[in-house]
Amino acid sequence: MDYLSKIDLTKTPKHVAIIMDGNGRWAQKQGHLRLYGHNFGVESIRETLKAAKELKIQYLTLYAFSTENWNRPKEEVAGLMDLLVKSLANEIKELSDTGVRLLTIGDIEGLPQECQDELQESIELTKNNTEINLVLALNYSARWEIIDAVKKIATNVKSNDLSIDKISTELFDSYLSTKDIPDPELLIRTSGEHRISNFLLWQIAYTEFHFTEVLWPDFKRDDLYKAVLDFQSRERRFGMVSEQLTK
Repeated sequence: MDYLSKIDLTKTPKHVAIIMDGNGRWAQKQGHLRLYGHNFGVESIRETLKAAKELKIQYLTLYAFSTENWNRPKEEVAGLMDLLVKSLANEIKELSDTGVRLLTIGDIEGLPQECQDELQESIELTKNNTEINLVLALNYSARWEIIDAVKKIATNVKSNDLSIDKISTELFDSYLSTKDIPDPELLIRTSGEHRISNFLLWQIAYTEFHFTEVLWPDFKRDDLYKAVLDFQSRERRFGMVSEQLTK
């Protein structure tokens, strides 16, 4: 089926976030170690990024590594860090040439130095690109992000640089690592799981969710198209009633 032709390109979400789940299970089904699935997941990132550009999506955020992922076997964590560095090194020229701007959210300083250096170089190289913003959530935890924002606000209040009366939703937004990124309108989770896993808890207050049984290495362009079609079938009311939306 030609899903792309059914999409209204004037009403695609500005920001799509994806919890890329199922790499390990996919690898185990193939009779391989979990890291094998992570390697194949890189191709799904390529395909999804191309599809997002076709749909004129402005921000694509990928949950690449959570703070909880440090609890995985050491060999897998080391392999993931190595994969991150090698993938950035291999892909950065194409990303730059095709107008992709790379951004990161999360506790980047907690990553190995080699990862930090590769990320910084890639961010600098692509900083002027405007085709699409690819946001990698690395060493990220929504609870960490919220606590970090609270600490910064408390510090500013204590030093009399900020009045408690000035604290608002908009001000809180400005203390988050996503401060320059719009909230996601669509959140996709692969592999059949139906949970958020500590991802963008503040930002998804009015986000539409799309869950798919597809394991991440099998997620391709049509899967993103189907998710966007599902999104376009929803009525987003933001607390209002349907009648108010038509006035």
